[in-house]
Amino acid sequence: MPLEIKLKNLATPQTTLLQDLHLYVPDGVIHTVMGASGSGKSSLLGAICGTLPESFLFEGEIFLHGTRIDQRPLGQRHVGILFQEDLLFAHMTVAENLLFAVPPGPRLVRQACVLQGLQDLEMTHFANTDPATLSGGQRSRVTLMRALLAQPQALLLDEPFSKLDTALRARLRHFVFEQVKKRHIPVLLVTHDLSDIADPAHLSHLIPPTRPV
Repeated sequence: MPLEIKLKNLATPQTTLLQDLHLYVPDGVIHTVMGASGSGKSSLLGAICGTLPESFLFEGEIFLHGTRIDQRPLGQRHVGILFQEDLLFAHMTVAENLLFAVPPGPRLVRQACVLQGLQDLEMTHFANTDPATLSGGQRSRVTLMRALLAQPQALLLDEPFSKLDTALRARLRHFVFEQVKKRHIPVLLVTHDLSDIADPAHLSHLIPPTRPV
């Protein structure tokens, strides 16, 4: 289910962020987008998943599996996103957080999805754990699995490793890349760190339009 972005113009009410950008992300590929702070990286992700503020201007088209999605409501785009913050629900256990993401269906099928997710995380014995007691790396992994259990057709990663120390960052990066490739979905990763690049052949640098001095 390839993800394709044909962007003519992306702007705030005051500033043009991006112009004439074309990205094509095949299934199973992690395409990295880099750019300076303020270059429009997070705004680009917002345009794709449907969280761009109404005051912003987006001119272009976004396709997922050949279907145009940029005119659809957020809940109908089938695009998952992972932020820097883990955003786990504090009033739910680890298993309940995962179950929240599983699409509606028979109870036993949904529970089996959660159990498989816990096994993939190697955190089966943390099922009834309060997320607040987990380490930063564990919370990040649970957050990723929750996003994947929602069965997105594409996944956006908004600098999800940036707040972790070097060793934990490397382990989580490996886990994330392994899990998304296993599901064979297109992934767009925004980062400022060269070590986050999954494949140099799939890399874009955002260059904002030249502005008058």
